[in-house]
Amino acid sequence: MSNQRSLDGKKIAILATNGFEQSELVKPKAMLEQQGAQVEVLSIEGQSKITAWDEDNWGVDVDVDAHVEDANPADYDALILPGGQINPDVLRVNESAVSFIAKAHKEARIKAIAAICHGPWLLVESALANNATLTSFPSIKTDLENAGATWVDEEVVNDGKLVTSRNPDDIPAFVNKVIELVA
Repeated sequence: MSNQRSLDGKKIAILATNGFEQSELVKPKAMLEQQGAQVEVLSIEGQSKITAWDEDNWGVDVDVDAHVEDANPADYDALILPGGQINPDVLRVNESAVSFIAKAHKEARIKAIAAICHGPWLLVESALANNATLTSFPSIKTDLENAGATWVDEEVVNDGKLVTSRNPDDIPAFVNKVIELVA
C-alpha cells in the first residue's frame, strides 16, 4: 500500500447488515487492521453475525461488535459503508443507521465517511449527498444526481469528509484515502 501510515490508536466503524458485498467489508477491514486500526463492525439491532453477498451467492459470516443503536459516532475516527445492493438498501430504511451516519458527519473526531459501490445510497438518505462530488457504482448515478450530488466516474473521490469509490477494484485507492485522512 502506498502512503504507509500508522493507524495505531485509531478506531474505525464499518456499518453493515446482511447482504454486504463481501470484498467491500472484508478487504478494507483487513487493510485498516494491518495499519494498526481497531475496526468494529456495527449492525442493526438483533444481529450478532451478518452474512456477506459474494458476487452471486451468500458468502462469509462476520461477527458484529456492536449495534448501531448503542454506538456513539464520537468513539470513532472514521466510518466505512460497504456496498452490495442488499446491504445499503436495508440500512437506508433503518432510522438508527441513517441517524448514526448523519451524526458521524457532524462529529469532529470523524475524519472520513467512506462509501463504496451502492454504499453512497446511505449518503443520500442521511442528506449528505446534496452539493457533494461523489462516485459510486454506475447504476446509482441518477439517484445521487437527483439528491443534489455531482457524480464523477473516478476510482476514488474525496469531498470534505466524504470518500467514495465505484466497486471492489477501487478498494486499494479507497482504503488509502481513508488512511490519508485518518492518520
